[in-house]
Amino acid sequence: MYLEAEGVVEKSDVIGAIFGQTEGLLGEDLDLRDLQRTGRVGRIDVQIASKKGETSGEILISSSLDKAETAILAASLETIDRVGPCNARVTIEKIEDIRITKRRKIIDRAKEILLEQFDEGTIDSNELIDIVREYSRIEKAGTVGEEKLPAGPNVIDSDAIIVVEGRADVINLLRFGIKNAVAVEGTKVPRTIIDLCESKTATAFLDGDRGGDLILSELLQVADIDYVAISRRGRSVEEMTRKEIIKALRNKVPVEFVAEQQADMGKRKDETQKSAPRPVPVGEDIKQKAEEEKERETGGPSRPKTLAEHAAAIKGSTKVRFLSPEYDVVKEARIEDLDREIEALENEVAGLVTDGTVTQRQLDLLAAQGFEYVAARDFKGIIKKPVSVKLLKIP
Repeated sequence: MYLEAEGVVEKSDVIGAIFGQTEGLLGEDLDLRDLQRTGRVGRIDVQIASKKGETSGEILISSSLDKAETAILAASLETIDRVGPCNARVTIEKIEDIRITKRRKIIDRAKEILLEQFDEGTIDSNELIDIVREYSRIEKAGTVGEEKLPAGPNVIDSDAIIVVEGRADVINLLRFGIKNAVAVEGTKVPRTIIDLCESKTATAFLDGDRGGDLILSELLQVADIDYVAISRRGRSVEEMTRKEIIKALRNKVPVEFVAEQQADMGKRKDETQKSAPRPVPVGEDIKQKAEEEKERETGGPSRPKTLAEHAAAIKGSTKVRFLSPEYDVVKEARIEDLDREIEALENEVAGLVTDGTVTQRQLDLLAAQGFEYVAARDFKGIIKKPVSVKLLKIP
């Protein structure tokens, strides 16, 4: 209802006029006070404002009466001609059935729920069985050794083991029934891995990226590896399908073959890449060997040759090293300046090593710069791991 009054009135004046001028007008059954007392008429809401000596506004009354009774009550309110001491006029603007409006909202929302919330398709029994089997396999993943390395349930009892990088790799192999995998979990090869490799036939099965190359180099130096399963470049073990995993393990090569390829890398790099399965580079090329030879001749200081040596060199400090594909130090900065240094990089950088903590934002910046690996003491708040960047935790 719309109210107009020729003067300044208050809400109490309006409510008094409504009850006073309709009292006894429609009989006992439609008396406004009785209707409100029994709950058939709700609260009277008055919204008015005064301007230039006149008052206007809206009156809202909720009712559970039927249509005829509601119409009669509305018509009676239009008989109000005074509010307080002022002449007034009340006009019915709209009578709305709230139930109809709610029904429309319910129907619209039900349509949205039907389209968005219900999964399409029928139940596939084979899919349910596969899900349950996969869950049971994942549940069997445990740990071995003092370092509590992630491992499949058959690592201890099996005569052969598969050495992978992390827990996600162990779980992916378990999905396809391979239960003798154990994870290195970092750049430094744990003592448990070394002991297992001495007593069992060991196959190294690492990611096809710079991080995998570095870990393999460490394994070949300290552990008794028998075979190497070569991953497709840029492919992680945790992402590989059953077919890819079986093919890689079936085509594994003796460690002697890989050692020979690494020994000839500096002399016949192009020939090796074309004629043999992709060897795992150890980060030494002709230029690096020449520099090392020069340092030995001149008695100069030797520089770190591996990621582990770089990590040892900055341990306990707040330094960050940006490394080239050949493990040269492209730039050295402080951990607190890491964000700014990443954005300012201009030279080709393959990875980063720090004894500090790397955050999600920094990891996103590094991924955008094309980094292949990040080695840090800890990673904080990592929710989304970039596929292209290998995370290595320094012990």
